[in-house]
Amino acid sequence: MYKNDKMIRRYSEPFKLKILDELTTGRLNKYQLGKLYGVAPTTINEWIRKYNRKDLMNTRIKVETKDETTRIKELQKEIEQLKKPLLKKDLDALVLDSYSGSSR
Repeated sequence: MYKNDKMIRRYSEPFKLKILDELTTGRLNKYQLGKLYGVAPTTINEWIRKYNRKDLMNTRIKVETKDETTRIKELQKEIEQLKKPLLKKDLDALVLDSYSGSSR
């Protein structure tokens, strides 16, 4: 089977599951398995989705120092404090606008 001078590969169900099982062991990652078996890592990602193996998808772990966490909390608190006067100003403007609009 060729499409635009490229060979289209079809992989058997047992082959796909074998790759996912090997990935589960953690000895080889997607890129290493792909090289070993001639399969693109993106194809392995498709199999992971197809067989609903979210445990094999890459996960991101956010690592922060205690100083960073403290700084983020301080900034969030400051944002909340800054929002309050703005909200009050907006509400006051709405009330004033509604009173001046009704006297017409």
